[in-house]
Amino acid sequence: MTTNVVESGSGPKNLPSRMLGVIMSPGDTFRSIVAQPRWLDVMIVVTLLLAALQFWLLSTEPGQVAMLDQQVRQMESFGMTVSDEQYEGMQKGAGAARYFAAGATIVFGPLMTVAIAGILYAVFNAALGGTAQFKQVLSVVAHAGVVPLLSALFATPLNYVRESMTSPTTLAVFLPMLEEASFAGRLAGLIDLFLIWWAVVLAIGLAVLYRRKTQPIIIGLLSVYILIVGVIAVVMSSFGGSN
Repeated sequence: MTTNVVESGSGPKNLPSRMLGVIMSPGDTFRSIVAQPRWLDVMIVVTLLLAALQFWLLSTEPGQVAMLDQQVRQMESFGMTVSDEQYEGMQKGAGAARYFAAGATIVFGPLMTVAIAGILYAVFNAALGGTAQFKQVLSVVAHAGVVPLLSALFATPLNYVRESMTSPTTLAVFLPMLEEASFAGRLAGLIDLFLIWWAVVLAIGLAVLYRRKTQPIIIGLLSVYILIVGVIAVVMSSFGGSN
């Protein structure tokens, strides 16, 4: 089914207005964005701020302790045993982790944004007959990235205080009765409320761009998300065992 692309909007907005608008009034903001597609400025700001938050946290002692604890937990979740020698090696590399983490964010953050935009462009244009331009899809995806930035701004201070890299906004936080090593516990620990919010905001932008109903897009994006985390939870349970 061919859909018409939005051709007019409420006028161009500056970067702060667009970033705030994605959170406060996504529908109106995306109408402006798809009419005047811009993606580079918001991608640069979001990427650099995320990298700066990573760099700061891993420059602190609580952040480095949290990082080491997360690495050990991840290795053990896949059935690996961390020896004393391995742990000492990880400790020696903790000081340089801030550079690797910030660098990875700067390199892979934009690549992931472009990749997601490419997948959505293929699905909606090639498979569903849409007529949007790629830069419009990329603009929608790039602006939806404001939600993960908000998540990092919220979680980073908490992770510093908690000395933990585990997300404070997953379902596991609200379901403490679940065993961490069980499938249900792993699944709950992988479902992040901010990622759900991101999917909803992204769905609103796509609905505006392709003039489709928002609810089916939300259901589709969340279904893919749940499928991915479900597969990860199954793999982790298979390698690490479950209670």
